[in-house]
Amino acid sequence: QVQLVESGGGSARAGGSLSLSCVASGTIFSRNDMAWYRLDLRRGPERDLVAYITSTGRTNYADSVKGRFTISRDNDKNTVTLQMNSLKPEDTAIYFCNQGFLVDGTYHPRNSWGQGTQVTVSP
Repeated sequence: QVQLVESGGGSARAGGSLSLSCVASGTIFSRNDMAWYRLDLRRGPERDLVAYITSTGRTNYADSVKGRFTISRDNDKNTVTLQMNSLKPEDTAIYFCNQGFLVDGTYHPRNSWGQGTQVTVSP
């Protein structure tokens, strides 16, 4: 079973940057689509899809982060990264990476999650 370990969260001021990393093991990483989700319990119990990157490197972003966040992957290191720039207080959440698959343009997460990493953005 795939294991996912996120790191890189922390605190930042609005307008600042953070970079999150996720290392995957127990999987053929290069063959899988990967994504970042976030959970803000103040807004509800569901994780929201932030961005995904396919096995071929195609990317897609939520409207709320488009132009500010960049997802990338390093198949040699089994790592997916989320570079977050121009942070806003509403980006405050727990961020999770996920290994899933794309069907007809919709990302479907597999039910395997890491512990997540907290991102806190102050005004």
